Amino acid sequence: MQPFTRLEGRVIPLDRANVDTDQIIPKQFLKTLSRQGLSRGLFFDWRRDPAFVFNQPGYQGASILVAGENFGCGSSREHAAWALLDFGIRCVIAPSFGDIFYNNCCKNGLLPIRLAQPPFGAERLTVDLARQTVDGAPFAIDPYRKHCLLEGLDDIAITLRHEAAIAAYEARQP
Repeated sequence: MQPFTRLEGRVIPLDRANVDTDQIIPKQFLKTLSRQGLSRGLFFDWRRDPAFVFNQPGYQGASILVAGENFGCGSSREHAAWALLDFGIRCVIAPSFGDIFYNNCCKNGLLPIRLAQPPFGAERLTVDLARQTVDGAPFAIDPYRKHCLLEGLDDIAITLRHEAAIAAYEARQP
């Protein structure tokens, strides 16, 4: 996975609470194990409305999503994080997240940031994971998740760091 260190990017605001993973990526897009091309299903039902923020030309190329509370609630769709990443979103800022979605973000290189007052009015933001700031304002993150994001380590990469020890153990087995 791509390391996350510092991001300066355009913001796309989605001022809605309780956005569930069924809306982020509907069920008909879950038939693939590929992470590529999922952006076509991102907010699929809502994007039928030409006025929906993700359809607005001024927000194309945005890399930071600012959302309402309880973003990513609902079912445990890893595809939701994949679809956001495929669209180009590298950071989601919200007051709170669904727990499974939050974990899926961290494990896939998408930085979820909890801020009590998300910066909905911002056009651009600078997110610095090493300093744990959004435009200078601090945010909290678990040190292990921070380390993994900074180093670009997913679960497989973490396991492969112990490949020699695993091979040695397996060689000792009858």
